[in-house]
Amino acid sequence: MDRLPCVLLSTTTDIRGLYGDALGAIADRVEILDHPAENPERVRLALGWRPPADALARYPNLGALCSIAAGVDNLLACPGRPPDLPVVRVVDPDQARTMSGFVLWHVIGHQRRFAAYAENQRDRLWRRLYPRDASAVPVGLLGYGKIGRRVASDLAALGFPVRAWSRTAQDADPGITHHHGPDGLEAMLGGSEVLVNLLPLTPETRGILDSRLLSRLRHGGALIQVGRGEHLVEADLLAALDSGHLASAALDVFATEPLPPAHPFWDHPAIRVTPHEACDASPQAVARTLLAAAEAVREGRVPPDTVDAARGY
Repeated sequence: MDRLPCVLLSTTTDIRGLYGDALGAIADRVEILDHPAENPERVRLALGWRPPADALARYPNLGALCSIAAGVDNLLACPGRPPDLPVVRVVDPDQARTMSGFVLWHVIGHQRRFAAYAENQRDRLWRRLYPRDASAVPVGLLGYGKIGRRVASDLAALGFPVRAWSRTAQDADPGITHHHGPDGLEAMLGGSEVLVNLLPLTPETRGILDSRLLSRLRHGGALIQVGRGEHLVEADLLAALDSGHLASAALDVFATEPLPPAHPFWDHPAIRVTPHEACDASPQAVARTLLAAAEAVREGRVPPDTVDAARGY
């Protein structure tokens, strides 16, 4: 069987360096090429993350554009992407577990006042800060997909009241209160102290984390931002923190990445910055997704895990 040529397209990620071993394991069926590839008309697949703006126009016979992550907004927005070109996301069950651990770290840190203990250590101050019970710290989730369900379930198992919101109605897992639609969003926010953003980036969700939304959270609340940087209105978050309405924010995603050295988030005492690492798809999952897409393109099928471009996920 001839190998299906696939070009690697990214302006920010060393795809070959990070995923080389896993891609090598499927090299008997997928030919991995660097951009710009010779004989571009041969290329049938692309694997990318924030691809060069003019890259897709170079490859006229693409059958699928595959992400290296669950998120695909940067691929959908790539200039020159044919509107009918399938965009494929990675589905990795381990991502939900990894994301849940990241979120629990920050939720428990808020409940147990870990930031205050860090300040006490800095000041050589021995002072016990008695935490509230988890049942007194309600957590709201924006997004109730596969990852959101795992996060919600793990939080509920630790005793946190969990409210989850999604655009449309869904059956909730035991112990989870589910809300949907505009009215449901207001109800979820009003009952939440910690807000976790797990939404995909769509035209409807861009800028959703603004002053109006943040003001609906309990006074002294916290934001855990692991969706997309463009969800957040940065000035509105800074205002909510500086006013004391929010006590803290954990930010893992940013509108500009890497976060510029002069950005005020770096030095704000109530903000914890991590470099977009809350959860990553494993190299093996990326390779499995690419191989499944290659086999589908070869057979003239729509690849598995192709996103709905109109919805953005």
